Amino acid sequence: MSIEYLGLSNINGPLVVLEGLQGAFFDEIVEFVIDGNTKKMGRIVELYEDKAMIQVFEGTENMSLRNTHTRLTGHPMEVAVSPEVLGRTFNGVGVPIDGLGSIGASEKRDVNGLPLNPVRREYPRNYIRTGISAIDGLTTLIRGQKLPIFSGNGLPHDQLAAQIVKQASLGDGTNENFAVVFGAMGVKHDVAEFFRKTFEESGVSDHVCMFLNLANDPVVERLITPKVALTVAEYLAFECNMHILVILTDMTSFAEAMREVSSSRGEIPSRKGYPGYLYSELATLYERAGIVQGANGSVTQLPILTMPNDDITHPIPDLTGYITEGQVVLDRNLHGQSVYPPISILPSLSRLMKDGIGEGYTREDHQGLANQLFSAYAKVGEARNLASVIGEDELSPLDKKYLKFGEEFEKRYIGQGPTENRSIQDTLNLGWELLGVLPKEELDRIDTKLVEKYYPQKADSDDDDSK
Repeated sequence: MSIEYLGLSNINGPLVVLEGLQGAFFDEIVEFVIDGNTKKMGRIVELYEDKAMIQVFEGTENMSLRNTHTRLTGHPMEVAVSPEVLGRTFNGVGVPIDGLGSIGASEKRDVNGLPLNPVRREYPRNYIRTGISAIDGLTTLIRGQKLPIFSGNGLPHDQLAAQIVKQASLGDGTNENFAVVFGAMGVKHDVAEFFRKTFEESGVSDHVCMFLNLANDPVVERLITPKVALTVAEYLAFECNMHILVILTDMTSFAEAMREVSSSRGEIPSRKGYPGYLYSELATLYERAGIVQGANGSVTQLPILTMPNDDITHPIPDLTGYITEGQVVLDRNLHGQSVYPPISILPSLSRLMKDGIGEGYTREDHQGLANQLFSAYAKVGEARNLASVIGEDELSPLDKKYLKFGEEFEKRYIGQGPTENRSIQDTLNLGWELLGVLPKEELDRIDTKLVEKYYPQKADSDDDDSK
């Protein structure tokens, strides 16, 4: 028999304090009834003897010390799981908001997930194709990897996220099941509508599960949304043997919600006012990506975060970089030049890329080609710096070729249309075509046999003629 408690001891922002509790536990979900008719949910976030501090998901409006009845549910936050979640849209705590009714799920899962034995993890292999050359060719996303996108205010990360959802696949010639779990935190109504409309019009809604926490939704709900999304992803991957790509936007909204709640709890702030446990909270989310022995599925994460003031040393991107396996960085200068997607190549990397590309995965020349493109683009920066000092006309013929390569590379390789979906072969062939601008002797990062096989013959003969 459940015990119902009448009244509250204290109310502070989204937090309430209740005394005299028996048998309560940390993270337990509680139900509130206000004035006998309004229902709200909360979560116990702190316990001390018979006192509990509870986060109220819907906010504490209309709640007073005398008009609230509280009941312990005896379980943590749970979400209903079923293959039927694909094609559906939910709010931040997993309640359907698409007007199609509740899902027929007989099973519920704890949103905090189960501890994963590190010994049972398998090393990530193979790749996920996004159709975007700057990612597929140079910072390849590997199944089971966590690869964040570092963006900034005003940059087209929402458009990029929508394009990845539309185009993502396991590559050509595979019959494995693939789906996307999309979690949005603190997004405006027009952005949420943009995502919903884009997925419907492109015909990918049937393999996308959306969780939308809007900007006017409760702040506390924002802390639950990524956990709910990852719980559903783990079920689809490890129970239904599907390869799941989880896109979370925007992790900065999640961290700021954590800072706001931490401040309400009176906790001592750390860097920039964020709580000291920001690192462990981010790690708890990011480390839920991976591949597990005995399951044919995988969970791959692509979290998106906006760097305040474009500062990559800010606590959120800084701590994220410690946990994840690389990053994709968006550049404001490229965006100003109307290059889409404005991915900055040199600070971007994928640490697991080498293990999921090459012969048997993409193509034998992929790793060497990527290394050569990185090297050549770095020399473009040197040539541009030199040209800014002595003028472009005074540059050597080789430096002028690097300038031409850099211009073509940014316009044609990094830049592509928001609806352009390139295969991995198209991406690799385009890379070789652009390297054809440079003399063959400059290709010192690729095996000679591969250069002879893939280097454009027309460019090669033109180079010989110029000699």
